[in-house]
Amino acid sequence: MPHVTIKHFPASLTDAQEADLVAAVTEAIRAAFGCSAEVVSIATEEIPSEEWHSRVYVPEILRRDHLLRKTPDY
Repeated sequence: MPHVTIKHFPASLTDAQEADLVAAVTEAIRAAFGCSAEVVSIATEEIPSEEWHSRVYVPEILRRDHLLRKTPDY
């Protein structure tokens, strides 16, 4: 049962933009894992920019680099 969490700076997405994002990620996960879209769950979490380094970059990018499949260029 794939679960994806998208952490991002606060952004004003319209309902349509959020629906498009969820649909695109759902389809990519479904195609990659060969599963039904019904078993995919997706969460979004806004992280204030001033907290990004401590809450995301260090614990999830820097310390878990062995799990990354795409690294950021910042």
